[in-house]
Amino acid sequence: MRSAWRSAVELLPEGLRRAAEALPEELRDAAEELRLRRGQAPTALCLGRERPLRGAPLTGPELREVLDRAARGSYHAVLDQLRRGFLSAPFGVRLGVCGPDGDPEAVNALCLRIPRQVPEAGREVMGALGEGSVLILSPPGGGKTTFLRELVRRSSEAGRRVGLADERGEVAAVFQGEPQFELGPCTDVLSLLPKAEAATRLLRAMNEEIVALDEISDPADLAAVERLSGSGVRVFATVHAASVEALRTMPRFAPILRERVFQTAVVISPGPPRRYRAEAL
Repeated sequence: MRSAWRSAVELLPEGLRRAAEALPEELRDAAEELRLRRGQAPTALCLGRERPLRGAPLTGPELREVLDRAARGSYHAVLDQLRRGFLSAPFGVRLGVCGPDGDPEAVNALCLRIPRQVPEAGREVMGALGEGSVLILSPPGGGKTTFLRELVRRSSEAGRRVGLADERGEVAAVFQGEPQFELGPCTDVLSLLPKAEAATRLLRAMNEEIVALDEISDPADLAAVERLSGSGVRVFATVHAASVEALRTMPRFAPILRERVFQTAVVISPGPPRRYRAEAL
């Protein structure tokens, strides 16, 4: 599999690419993000903190060049994503975009998320998950997607039919029809569709035992989760929250908690190293 690091770096202008490649190998291997801010030096998020790359403060044209590369020269084709604040690039790389209403000329910051497969991530809690639905919690950047990918892989290798609603292309990193991450032999992937729509298609058309969704938050996502649960489908999902207690303070999650749509929460504490804890809901 081609590395996500290589795919992320190839979105950069030549000078910035050289600066990223100048990172020591151990930091390149651990890099989770490349952060590009207009008027500031570029940085790489490695081992829990941002580390400056060599180079002058970034300019608007340099940010625009990164956007051009990620959009493959066609903003029209990616305008819907851009208005939602991100672009999905090949091999699971996600480009976060900070600027008004998707206007490429006004972008002031970019964040290239670099996904990685971490075999055995959260191994210590896998035996505590039982046969119910699982909700995965952590602050942003805390490893939810990595754990979800591993949970999908393990379930699929155990012979369970798993449908993955991969709205931003980060979990499976499908390229030319083939996932670039290992998801097991019994996994079906729908990429770059709104999660609620993808979940409905998987439910109606693919006869899945499990449906996995990354970062549920919108009312449509939560309604889809309730439909899946009501249809007897096991659900794996992630959500931004530091703890179960914090999740209970968010009114939009009250119905699924009250109805016990999820039986277990996996709470990931930021690292390094990351720590995993299973809690009954």
